[in-house]
Amino acid sequence: MFAYLLRRVIYAVPIMIGVALVCFLLVHIAPGDPLVSILPPDASADLQAQLRELYGFNRSLPEQFAMWLWRALHGDLGVSIASNRAVAGEVFTAVGNTLRLAVVATFIGFVLGCLFGFVAGYFRGSWVDRLASMFSVLGVSVPHYWLGMVMVIVFSSQLMWLPATGAGPSGSDDWAWDWAHLQFLLLPALTMSVIPMGIIARTVRALVADILDQEFIVGLRAKGLTQLGVFRHMVKNAAPTALAVMGLQLSYLLGGSILIETVFSWPGTGFLLNSAIFQRDLPLLQGTILVLALFFVLLNLLVDVLQTLLDPRIARA
Repeated sequence: MFAYLLRRVIYAVPIMIGVALVCFLLVHIAPGDPLVSILPPDASADLQAQLRELYGFNRSLPEQFAMWLWRALHGDLGVSIASNRAVAGEVFTAVGNTLRLAVVATFIGFVLGCLFGFVAGYFRGSWVDRLASMFSVLGVSVPHYWLGMVMVIVFSSQLMWLPATGAGPSGSDDWAWDWAHLQFLLLPALTMSVIPMGIIARTVRALVADILDQEFIVGLRAKGLTQLGVFRHMVKNAAPTALAVMGLQLSYLLGGSILIETVFSWPGTGFLLNSAIFQRDLPLLQGTILVLALFFVLLNLLVDVLQTLLDPRIARA
C-alpha cells in the first residue's frame, strides 16, 4: 500500500508542474494590457516602463514563468495589481469561503444523490424509480444560476425567510457555525448541490442495478441472508465508485461557480476570479487558478487512495 501511495504521489508531481505551466500560459495569451487597471490614460512611457519592470512584464515568458514558479514554491504568489495586496492572502481567504460552501453543497448533494440512487436502483422499473430518476435528471438539466435567482426571489424577496446575498452579518471575516451565519450559506449551498445530487443519483442508480444482478447477491439471498445484510454488501461494493464521483464533484465545486457566487455575492474563488478577469489582474488570476488546480489534483489523489482502501475487490498487503 505504501508503494502504491508513493507511486501516486510521484505521478502527481509532473501533473502539478504541467498545471502551473498551463495556468501561466493561458493567462498570458489573453489579449489586453495587464497594467491598464492602474495606469492613468496619460501615463508617460517612463512610468509604463517602471511598472512593467516592477511586475516583471518586461522579461521574456520563460523568465517570467521560472520566476513565478520559484516564488510560488516558496508560497509567494505575487502582489495584486488592482488592490496592491498579497495574492496569497486574498486567494486563501477566498478558498476558505469556497471550501466552506463546497463542502456543505457536496454533503447535501451526496446524501440526496445516494438516497435517490439507492431507492431508484433497488426498486428499478417501478414508479419510485421513475420519480427518483426524474429528480436526478432535473438536477443535472436545470441551469443552476437560474435556480439561484428563483430561490432568491422565492425565499428572500417573497417569503423573506433567508438573506439573499453576503456571507454573514458582517462579512466572512468573523465566520461562525451558528444560525446567524448559516442562513447566508443555505441558499447558495442548496443551489450548488443540485448538479452533484443529479450526477451522484444517476451513478448510484446504475451501480445498484448492476450489483443486484450479480451472482454473489443471488448467492447471499439463497443462503438466507436478510435484506439488511444484502443491503450492507451492496453498499460496500457501491461505495468506492460513489466516493470517487463525490470527490470529483467536490473538486469541481471548489473551482467555484462564478455565476452562483456572483448571484449570491459570496466572497469565494468564483467571485474573486470574476473580479480578476474584469480587472485584468494577472498575478491574482494566476494565483487563484494555480491554487484551485492544485486542490483539484490533491483531492483526486486523496479520493484515489480512499477508493483503494474501501474497495472490497482490491487485495491489500
